[in-house]
Amino acid sequence: MTSISKIISARYSCRSFTGTPVDKETLDALADRVASPQRGPFGNMPRFSLLSMDSVSRDEWRRLGTYGVVKNARMYLAGMIRPAPQAACDFGYCMEKLILEATRLSISTCWLGGTFSVGAFAAAAGLRDGEDLPCVSPIGYSANQKSLTERLLRRIAGSDARKPWRELFFIDRPGTPLSSADAGPYAEALENVRLAPSASNKQPWRIVRHEDRQAFTFYLSPAFGYRRIKKIALQEIDLGIAMSHFDLTVKELGLQGTWLQENDARVIESWDYIATWQAAD
Repeated sequence: MTSISKIISARYSCRSFTGTPVDKETLDALADRVASPQRGPFGNMPRFSLLSMDSVSRDEWRRLGTYGVVKNARMYLAGMIRPAPQAACDFGYCMEKLILEATRLSISTCWLGGTFSVGAFAAAAGLRDGEDLPCVSPIGYSANQKSLTERLLRRIAGSDARKPWRELFFIDRPGTPLSSADAGPYAEALENVRLAPSASNKQPWRIVRHEDRQAFTFYLSPAFGYRRIKKIALQEIDLGIAMSHFDLTVKELGLQGTWLQENDARVIESWDYIATWQAAD
């Protein structure tokens, strides 16, 4: 079985597709995962739907616009959730697990959080009262040649670059960088966090390791100007994506722990506390 680290390394944001339908066996395997109940670490349960040229009317399909960002996609994954405490993190956590499952199946994807027609996708996906639809992803086989739009978007977003460890991970307090050697058995999980996708590749997560109690505290370092889909913050979705990479990796490595929210978590100026992963005794 392919390791989660290899799957995470293989995933990239694809915007140019061949237009070839996904083969039935592969699609059935993905559809089973999409249809199964999804629950995030904070208990919220987002709902997901696969939209294809065969599952919606021709008029509905024509309205599923992505403003020229995506080329030749024949299918989309749409995600819906009700606003609630930590709903955005749970949404990102659950949708990224489906994105990585698609990657395992050799299907290409791309997180879209602001470059799609929300109303048209909501209608096609059957959005329910009280739900929001924060993100979608095209689903399909990657084209060998990227479109000009894709090449420009990757360059603008810096999609092929990632912040170094010293800017993301710290020991006990900001300003004291955590090295991969100091991270010990958790180095692989943190590297997989570093590789996680985020809106405009801002990588807004900051993680502080507490050596005295084997805990990792996740913070959001917000960037100016990121939109909300009603009450759903896109950068909080990014934190959920990062949490999923960490969680999937430590579980595969056999490192036991629990997500929790601490009432007395350290307050750090300009960072928002999100959650703590506490290693089991």
